[in-house]
Amino acid sequence: MTPTPRRRTSQRRRQPAKPAGTDVWRERPPLPEIEPIASPVEPTALLRSLGEPPLAGGSDVVLQLATVVERTAFVAAAIALSAGFLADTDA
Repeated sequence: MTPTPRRRTSQRRRQPAKPAGTDVWRERPPLPEIEPIASPVEPTALLRSLGEPPLAGGSDVVLQLATVVERTAFVAAAIALSAGFLADTDA
């Protein structure tokens, strides 16, 4: 059984539409005012809320992850303080 030959049409394939150009030098709207950053009271709350991980040595893994999260929060607060964006926590 031979395959049915395809008819050749004189129609050409459609060319995909070219995306509209973007003017990268146009004027941008101003950025919003920067709000002070408050350091978290309990940075590991979300991690603890997930419960014990289903891994061998679960409590060790949680302790290591908690240490990383706390350290990251402290570094972020230090960067915000050095840039003058740390919120006053006394209020």
